[in-house]
Amino acid sequence: MKKSAKNIMIQGTSSHVGKTVLVAAFCRIFKNRGLRVAPFKAQNMALNSSVTGDGGEIGRAQALQAEAAGITPTVDLNPILLKPSGDSLSQIIIHGKVFGVMSAREYHGFKKEAMGFVLESYQRLANAYDIIVIEGAGSPAEVNLRENDIANMGVAAATKSPVLLAGDIDRGGVFASIVGTMELLTEKEKDMVKGFIINKFRGDIGLLAPGLEFLAARTGRPVLGVVPYASDIILPDEDSVSLEDHVNGKGRGDKNKIKIAVIRLPRISNFTDFDALRCDPAVELKFIEDPDAVHGFDMIIIPGTKNTIEDLLWMKARGFDNALKSFHESKKGAIAGICGGFQMLGRVIKDPFGVESDKGLSEGLSFLDTETTLKRSKDTFRVTAEVSGPGNALYKVDGYEIHMGETMGKVTPFSKITRRGGRPAGLTEGGVSKDGSVWGTYIHGVFDNDSFREALIKDLLERKGIKENSFKKPYKDVKEASLARISRLVEESLRMDEILGIMGLC
Repeated sequence: MKKSAKNIMIQGTSSHVGKTVLVAAFCRIFKNRGLRVAPFKAQNMALNSSVTGDGGEIGRAQALQAEAAGITPTVDLNPILLKPSGDSLSQIIIHGKVFGVMSAREYHGFKKEAMGFVLESYQRLANAYDIIVIEGAGSPAEVNLRENDIANMGVAAATKSPVLLAGDIDRGGVFASIVGTMELLTEKEKDMVKGFIINKFRGDIGLLAPGLEFLAARTGRPVLGVVPYASDIILPDEDSVSLEDHVNGKGRGDKNKIKIAVIRLPRISNFTDFDALRCDPAVELKFIEDPDAVHGFDMIIIPGTKNTIEDLLWMKARGFDNALKSFHESKKGAIAGICGGFQMLGRVIKDPFGVESDKGLSEGLSFLDTETTLKRSKDTFRVTAEVSGPGNALYKVDGYEIHMGETMGKVTPFSKITRRGGRPAGLTEGGVSKDGSVWGTYIHGVFDNDSFREALIKDLLERKGIKENSFKKPYKDVKEASLARISRLVEESLRMDEILGIMGLC
């Protein structure tokens, strides 16, 4: 295939080894060297997504990597996005738009056709950039998925990309995982692997030397660097595996902080909405699965979900409906809903087309006097809105919508959308209860907006008799500092000259 850009691909021995952050770091390293660089992930399976300027939906991780590269996100950065909607079904998004819903078996048969969409996007990037940093998905050693692979070695072969294999030493078993991965690759696949990266290392690197020597001797390939574990990095997580570190616990701890709980739904999506809260020093954030844990928090958030009705039924089966009612009646905190969480706060959710279930209608939590009707089509827009916050002050917020429902009702709107999809708008959305203690919105990323978030936190603190809000740094500056820090750490830890040679850059 025609191509002009140089490339490198980061694959991993498994999910959650740090591929996303490594790719972001590589993008920033090359950008700092004056090169035009773009990230690329052919196939991403994730419920954390973002919206491009033209309304296309891509993985949230690729939006972050684009930020690291200093470019505007486009659908070509992630041509295929899989969003699981059930135990064996996924919504297939191609070039930013819904293509259909397929079972795992159906999609496996579709992958040969899907590769055409992947290479179409890759070629556009190759014509526009000097460097493409490609991210793999899962592990290349999943031999049952080798045929027509469009995530790992299939992409490396089609784009003639050298591969660096990353392993996570923090979770243990890194030597076995690297050697085992190499053993399960074909000879042609092994030839594409040019070296290894050991990620998330803690301790004395001198004690690691025998292991590094073993890997080089056993595989015939070098360890190109060991990246230290960085606990001070605040960047969005791609998948729900990372939530395990934040789940459960009650609203305890520092009495001078506000305690916010996010209900961890089975099909939770866009949980990166809460990263700005998680890194705020005035906030203690927890994800909870136990309804008995709600008391003691100052705010409970119902997040977005890929299947609102099924997750609503899960909440009721767990007893969250009664727990939230008790929490609301205690008048000791606020309740908020984002996207699907906002839909749940209403009286009813109608599904006339069987978009999510065959039930047709499900009763909501009835905190807001609204009705939601699920549609066949999905709304995906970048938006700018005005929100009436604490003290009736107006706050400008930027974010994005990703939903398949329309919500109507007799409630005070949460916001007025002034721009939608790059065009002027005069729409209202969301809803607020009469007493102001319950609110919901379709706008993802609302907490990323500093003025709104700080006003919300200040109001919650003052309700507890605490006057001071210690968070002063804009969230975008927190992310930028983390991108700068991790890129420096990766560059200092890896043999970059050798990697540049592997890429044919020197």
